[in-house]
Amino acid sequence: MGQILAIDYGKARCGIAATDDMQIIASGLDTLQTPLLVDFLKKYFSENKVDEFVIGLPVDLRGNISEVETDILKFIEIFQKEFPTVKVNRLDERFTSKMASFFISQSGKSKKQRQEKGLIDKVSATIILQNFLEQRTR
Repeated sequence: MGQILAIDYGKARCGIAATDDMQIIASGLDTLQTPLLVDFLKKYFSENKVDEFVIGLPVDLRGNISEVETDILKFIEIFQKEFPTVKVNRLDERFTSKMASFFISQSGKSKKQRQEKGLIDKVSATIILQNFLEQRTR
């Protein structure tokens, strides 16, 4: 069994999370600049077995799709060409950034650390992945 990888995709940065090989625990991996994402994934996939991929579906409170969805769809197209055997899943990512900010604030981090957007992106990716794992077990 391989890992499941999740991405909180953004125009500037992407948060990345992965499960363990048993697909039980979601952990934050990294945050990187979006243009570096494909190269990061190529390296990661060469070193790890990845069975599935989850990428957030950016929906607002009214159910409207965010403008970043156009970029996400282009990325998914590239991803599927690079990694055709990896199943791509989408998951509603509403509130993940707010939840990430809340969890970070509860963790005892300094104000400067709590405001670091890269940390929020990584924690958001972890929340997306954890939600995906929970939905699979229902």
